[in-house]
Amino acid sequence: MQTDAARQEEIARLEGEVTVAAQAGRNDLLLPLFTRILGIDPNHLATLTALGKYAFRNDDLGSALTAFQRIVDVDGSDPQQWVNLALVHRSRKDESAEEAAIKGALTTDPSDLLALVLRANLLERQGKMHRAAGAYAAVATVAGPLERLHPDLRPAVLQAIGFKENYDRKFGAFLDDYLSGQYKQNSGENLKRFSDAVDIMVGRKRRYDAQPAVFYYPNLAQIEFFDRALFPWLDQIEAATDAIREEFLNVLRLEEGFAPYITYPPDAPVNQWADLNNSPQWSAFHLYKDGSVLADNAAKCPLTLSLLGQVPQPVQAGRTPAAMFSLLKPKTRIPPHTGVSNVRLVTHVPLIIPPGCGFRVGNDVREWVPGKAWVFDDTINHEAWNDSDKLRVVLIFDIWHPHLSEAERAMITALAIGMNQFSADSADFAL
Repeated sequence: MQTDAARQEEIARLEGEVTVAAQAGRNDLLLPLFTRILGIDPNHLATLTALGKYAFRNDDLGSALTAFQRIVDVDGSDPQQWVNLALVHRSRKDESAEEAAIKGALTTDPSDLLALVLRANLLERQGKMHRAAGAYAAVATVAGPLERLHPDLRPAVLQAIGFKENYDRKFGAFLDDYLSGQYKQNSGENLKRFSDAVDIMVGRKRRYDAQPAVFYYPNLAQIEFFDRALFPWLDQIEAATDAIREEFLNVLRLEEGFAPYITYPPDAPVNQWADLNNSPQWSAFHLYKDGSVLADNAAKCPLTLSLLGQVPQPVQAGRTPAAMFSLLKPKTRIPPHTGVSNVRLVTHVPLIIPPGCGFRVGNDVREWVPGKAWVFDDTINHEAWNDSDKLRVVLIFDIWHPHLSEAERAMITALAIGMNQFSADSADFAL
């Protein structure tokens, strides 16, 4: 009678023969070798797996089923074991058994990509399109970026994405038709939030949430563009647009005081700002910077400074207020990004706007109109572009979020001072 050590030695020797036979293309030797190994250890998982795959390739579905079923009965800890069993059941057209095997795989690992693909495929074959759409969405979510996937998996993931997109298109078209009467009944109401919610649900728009880079204040309204009526003080600024523009043009003629807006040092990662870092393509003439007035610049724009003194500017030592003339040169794009804190909002007063300029915050895309200001939450993903052949200029400044109480504003001001004392420095908190 062989000892355990002798049996293991014999199995190892036979496994070596299996490798040699496979490399030599001697498939006729494989089955006898598998049989000898399983005669020594009927539950030898590696051999059962090899035997199951050998049988499956040769359309011997009965032997493949026996091998793969024995594996999950003996072990079942690896989702691939269940996937192999599911594939055999699929070839045998046994959908209930296939479903059970897929469930076994996903019970072992709910994020196993192959098992998720098989579940979605099965639901599609069964005509359960609503459930299949959810299953394909799970495939796309778990798969992550296509470029990081093994090339063999990309077709399945692309199929998943395509199925979900087609389903969403049909779903969206159905809802548009179904709700058309309701829209007509409420034609005088502002239903933008509702229509945006539907568009996000059916994949026509993305969901954008506030993502402050430094300081997040909870329970503040996250709104791309705020209602103009919340800021009655804008009337006076808009009325002075021509005078503000004239002050800027006088500054522009002097060609002094302008600086690139993005100014990372050489040893800092610049990420999406590589093309604009230290570039004059996007520059600024700062009136307030890091919480302080730039005296020389401010002296050139007395009217603008006077108007800024009448708005609810946030006070955070070393950080805000901030105000500037923002210059975007022709054929320049500001990449998507988010601001640093949602306790303040950003105001744009358009001054020089050639055709071909645009601005996006979340899903809302707008064109600047000289003399028409807007206020937006810059902690929501946003971008800007100037596709024209001329200079674009906007007066930009920050204000307190209108939903903060006076007490909260005072605490935020105190917080900034405390942060500075702790770090003995002021943080980068630019617009």
